[in-house]
Amino acid sequence: MHFAITGQYTQRALNNIMENPTTNRMEAAQKLIEAAGGKLVSMYSTATDGPGVLVIFDVPDPSAAPAINGVVIAAGTLQNAKLMRLFTQDEITQVRQKAVKLRASYRPPGS
Repeated sequence: MHFAITGQYTQRALNNIMENPTTNRMEAAQKLIEAAGGKLVSMYSTATDGPGVLVIFDVPDPSAAPAINGVVIAAGTLQNAKLMRLFTQDEITQVRQKAVKLRASYRPPGS
């Protein structure tokens, strides 16, 4: 299952990065994700809401994703972190097919 984590670096993390600007954060992310049985798909730096990061990874166990997110937050690396489940086009087709089957069993308010 694919997931994405986005967030901004904390002040402490940014200061540490500035003290060692060649630090390899991708290597650190890869090590953590692999320890959880997953694979780093890609990693990007962002500047939308401050210096931040977007990490896309694949893990076979969906409980590993929030655990990875929690470790990064608890370590003081990220703030405003968001964890998202990503769906491949094949997976989203299955979701849509399931929604069609479930549609008749739901009654919206006022119906």
